[in-house]
Amino acid sequence: MDIRQYLKEHRLLCDGAFGTYFASLGYDIMAERANTENREAVYKIHKAYIEKGARLIRTNTFESNTASLSCTESELKENISAAYDIAARAAGSDVFVACDMGPGCIKDRYAAADTFIEKGGDIFVFETFPELDSIADVIKYIKEKKKNAFITVQFCVDQHGYTEEGISARRLMEKANAMAEIDAMGFNCGIGPGHLLKILKDTEINTDKFLTALPNASYPSVIQDRMVFLDNINYYGEKMKEIAAFADIIGGCCGTDPRYIEAVGKSVCFDRSFVPHRHSVTKANNISQKNSTNVFFANKKKGEKIIAVELDPPKNGDTTALMETAGFLKKQNADVITFADSPSGRTRADSVLMSIKAARETGVNVMPHICCRDKNAIGIGSQILGAYINDIRNFLIITGDPVPSTSRDNIKGVFNFDSVKLMEYIKEMNDLQFSESKISYGGAINYARRNIDTEIKRIKLKEKAGAEFFLTQPVYDDRDISVLRDIKACISAKMLVGIMPLVSYTNALFIKNELTGINVCDSVIERFSPEMSRAEAQKTGIEISEEIMEKVCDFADGFYFVIPFNRLSIAKELFRIVKKY
Repeated sequence: MDIRQYLKEHRLLCDGAFGTYFASLGYDIMAERANTENREAVYKIHKAYIEKGARLIRTNTFESNTASLSCTESELKENISAAYDIAARAAGSDVFVACDMGPGCIKDRYAAADTFIEKGGDIFVFETFPELDSIADVIKYIKEKKKNAFITVQFCVDQHGYTEEGISARRLMEKANAMAEIDAMGFNCGIGPGHLLKILKDTEINTDKFLTALPNASYPSVIQDRMVFLDNINYYGEKMKEIAAFADIIGGCCGTDPRYIEAVGKSVCFDRSFVPHRHSVTKANNISQKNSTNVFFANKKKGEKIIAVELDPPKNGDTTALMETAGFLKKQNADVITFADSPSGRTRADSVLMSIKAARETGVNVMPHICCRDKNAIGIGSQILGAYINDIRNFLIITGDPVPSTSRDNIKGVFNFDSVKLMEYIKEMNDLQFSESKISYGGAINYARRNIDTEIKRIKLKEKAGAEFFLTQPVYDDRDISVLRDIKACISAKMLVGIMPLVSYTNALFIKNELTGINVCDSVIERFSPEMSRAEAQKTGIEISEEIMEKVCDFADGFYFVIPFNRLSIAKELFRIVKKY
């Protein structure tokens, strides 16, 4: 029996959850361990689903990997082999058996794939994945080894239609649709049937691939360390009837059991008299064109230097010096003022709120930094949406400095994203929410990375994720200038070279020894002395900055001025110099 031929004539009913159902029956071992330790229990669960109408069952191998089972590769293969044998025995000749692989399989993906193929498996289900890239290689590997293999990929999204990595349901469908080796694609886990129905309605899908939908029963509560799902079988069956209008393969995930599958079987038509709804999966590509109308340097003439200036949000409630300097920068026609997001992991006024205040009171163009350290994906999404509502259209996206070691017992970094993933998330927001007036964003360049080829690769990933410009760390050393020149030759985005005047001997030593990613060479340190007055030291720092600007002006698209202590006198000197360019 060929699954492709079956799907041309029928909608296919899949089984429901294995792990949560297994646990609800009172077994006190991990479900996947039962493949070798309690085979009869695994067999009975498969048969229970088949008796309630399932025509496709998945092997009990979602968490079969060396880490979860604390086993060797040889023992893993034994576990997977046993799981397949049990499922095949339960299925007989009338039910399809899918080789099931979850996110935990990544490390052991080839061993798992080989074992399934050796057992005769020809249907594969990759389920509950937050992205496609980590399994693309093994999908191709399976197709090379077994050309007729039927491969399904199912993604896990939240109620808003995003994965934990910030990728939208639509983008996932686009990527899966573009991969020839994938036969079916869809969603499972993460959300209940109501939210999945909305996502299927909102996600524009036009594809020759088969579509799958396997939602959770509901949203779980934790009772005595165990997930307990709402008993809502009738509601589930009715919602799945609506979901079936979009899908070729339907079933259940966490919290469902054979009763749920029976309810779906009773409410849904399974012959091929239906035509699943298909929209346009390529429409999103038409929206995703690069938009630069909002970028802070959109109106610069060709060859004219772009000027971004960083001011430090205050540590307290006094913004007098900051606002005075911001007002000056507005008069000097600075292209944008940027505000750091609690740099070095120490509390300062929020970068977005500080940007809003500066923009409203001075009219200057602003660009808050957004780092991934302090907020989870929900918090960052809310922050960006709030900034957008307040007319902020430019952001600098950075992974963020770690929390200082002295504070790590009480304060934890979140890091749901790194800078690349956050850029991809914003790219999705641009397509789905801000298509009429898109956000422009850029990233940072770390010239001090030990392996500069790795940094260049990362910069290119940021460009691919939509970065339109890059700001570098402040530079002082000729060798670092040479590195930046080489990086600029490899990228198409604008590069603004960091210029931060040193203001004293002590300040120079602190930057050299305390701030990672910034190289202050000894020849620069030697130009300062502890005996210098404040005016003398500042004059020296300005002279060094002017020399650096001269050295980088041939390749830099502009300058990124970092103003120490928000000193207006330093800002005035830098703008005196920049008029030459």
